[in-house]
Amino acid sequence: MADDRPPADRDQSRLDETAERTARQVRQARHRGGQAGRIRARQWEVTLVISVQAGLAAAIAALLAKNLLGPGSHVFAPAAAVGTIATAIGQRARRTFELLGGVGLGIIIGDTLRLLLGSGPWQTGAVVALAIAAALLVAGKGGPLVGQAGGTAVLIATLAPMERGLELPRIFDALVGGAVGLVVVALLLPINPMRVLDRAAAPIFTILCEQFAELAQAMRERDGDRTLKVLERLRGTDGDLSRLHDALSGAEEVVTIAPARWHRRQQYHRYARSADHLERLLLDTRAMARWSTTALQYDEPIPPELPDAMARLGQAVPVMRSECKAGDDPQRTRRLVEECAELAGRAFASGVGSFGESLVTGLRTAASDLLRAAGSEPDDANRIVRRAAGAGEAEIHPPVRRHLHRARPTRAARARRRAHLAARTVTTVGPASPHGRDRPGERSGQEE
Repeated sequence: MADDRPPADRDQSRLDETAERTARQVRQARHRGGQAGRIRARQWEVTLVISVQAGLAAAIAALLAKNLLGPGSHVFAPAAAVGTIATAIGQRARRTFELLGGVGLGIIIGDTLRLLLGSGPWQTGAVVALAIAAALLVAGKGGPLVGQAGGTAVLIATLAPMERGLELPRIFDALVGGAVGLVVVALLLPINPMRVLDRAAAPIFTILCEQFAELAQAMRERDGDRTLKVLERLRGTDGDLSRLHDALSGAEEVVTIAPARWHRRQQYHRYARSADHLERLLLDTRAMARWSTTALQYDEPIPPELPDAMARLGQAVPVMRSECKAGDDPQRTRRLVEECAELAGRAFASGVGSFGESLVTGLRTAASDLLRAAGSEPDDANRIVRRAAGAGEAEIHPPVRRHLHRARPTRAARARRRAHLAARTVTTVGPASPHGRDRPGERSGQEE
């Protein structure tokens, strides 16, 4: 239909639309800049904590090695302490044992081969090659065990002929350094595991809220390009998920080895289960962005209830986060999820295409995952979503009531019933009449 507005009004409307779109882009750019700044601030905080832990561990390890292990250059004790602190968060205990195992393996292989082959350049190469091969066979992959085995083999093969007694000091240095590193992490400066987890999960919550709203608006406007941008943005969350997994690993290590954080164990396990379902919710959102893009490309119908359900789910994400942090019963989360499922059921009953059906299924799956992230059991979450979706479908297409009625018997059935009743009467009346049997017509008339 042609636009009947004057040209000036049309130009003004286009200018307003352009200005609104520009303002929206500026707000999004500012928000992304603020989010990037917050991520950098969190990284600086983690960097500062690890740096202080490493410096303190190195100082304590050097002091203990000097006073306990006697005179000498006990360089490896602070080096082992720093290696324990600076390794991947959540793997410090395992990496410490790998470090000690690598030192022991390098000493055994280096001393044995040095006694058999002697000292020299090619002997050093052979010792290192065999030490690395043995470490790889033990560990199955590279890591501290392999590196320490090769480094220790080099020291034994090159310095042992000139300086006797390197083996025991190196083992004791490794023990002191690793122990000091673990003590600093567990007792002196343990991190707050829940704070680390909450900060690691914050970008994922933010992305979900933003992209649910963006996807809903794009579906209302039938803008396939915007839904495709949502899909690309959601596909770029692998780094956020990796940081969340690292935070979970680090928090698990802290609540396991730090006595000051043992009271956080139950809270950690609850958060870990929620984080698992949060990751599933992110994957569900990716799938819905892909299905909505394809549905718009195939020009399938998009009932207005479908983007409304998407928006409700996006509103439920920050509500779930705030209720879980406060330890409250997630009543508001359940209410928003029920509204989302009900709208999805109404959209399905209104009529959707094949990709629209997949989108409705994805909404119901995401709603169930959000309830599970809030602490609901899987059966309860599925039942809540199924009941709400069924109620939404019933609003559009009420179930047909089938009135039960008794079918009228046929003439042959009525005749058989009369004969049956007549036979029963003959057997229950008693002695026969003087004329033999009663007349059938009279007996039938009495029963009827």
